[in-house]
Amino acid sequence: MTYRIKLVEFEGPLDLLLFFIKRDELDIYDIPIARITKEFLEYLHYMQELDLEVAGDFIVVAAELMQIKVRMLLPRPAEGVEEEDPRADLVRRLLEYKKFKEASAMLSNLEDESVKLHYRQAFQMDPRQVTPEDTEESLRSITMFNLIAAFKKVLDNTPKKIYHDVEMMNVSIDEQMGYIADVFRLRSTVTFFELVSHMTEKIRIVVTIIAMLEMVKNRIIALRPADHEDDFIIYKLQAETL
Repeated sequence: MTYRIKLVEFEGPLDLLLFFIKRDELDIYDIPIARITKEFLEYLHYMQELDLEVAGDFIVVAAELMQIKVRMLLPRPAEGVEEEDPRADLVRRLLEYKKFKEASAMLSNLEDESVKLHYRQAFQMDPRQVTPEDTEESLRSITMFNLIAAFKKVLDNTPKKIYHDVEMMNVSIDEQMGYIADVFRLRSTVTFFELVSHMTEKIRIVVTIIAMLEMVKNRIIALRPADHEDDFIIYKLQAETL
């Protein structure tokens, strides 16, 4: 069994803000607060759409971003009166968090490299040889924010209706797991967008994501980053299982 430890400080609201800054190549010292606030609130909405648990610290940071936005809209003080940039405290916290995140990634990479060279004799979980998927690109993790970005991209590309039909949608996780398995009988890899781009019902997309994560947990398929942050690649691990 693989045990994973996640610290409270990671995968939190600061991680989401850094995700925006990296994706859009923004200057961390000059954050466009109105744009970041809008994106942050949109992601909170999509997290709720995916039925993900939204921690209280996300709500706190959303409120803080809106407070900073309001302060930046207020009239400037008289000339000669110095006032700290309303974003200064947030920038300091982001820089400090970024240092810890980069240090964590460096230690994780060192662990991944060392375990390939000196595996423990009595521990079968350590890899003993490099597989075709074991490249620098595939070792990068797919985060929750990559999943939300891909989900947002798919929804943005679905046909928009000016009315809403109330109908019962009979779709199950097992059914969508079967659909994914059928896809991998013909292909060894597929992007998330390719997998769900033909779906027009939001509930079917959500259930497909849950089915995909269930298959990842069961080590039937795995995920790796694509060329764009708002998509990722799905590939099969156990051909005999599908």
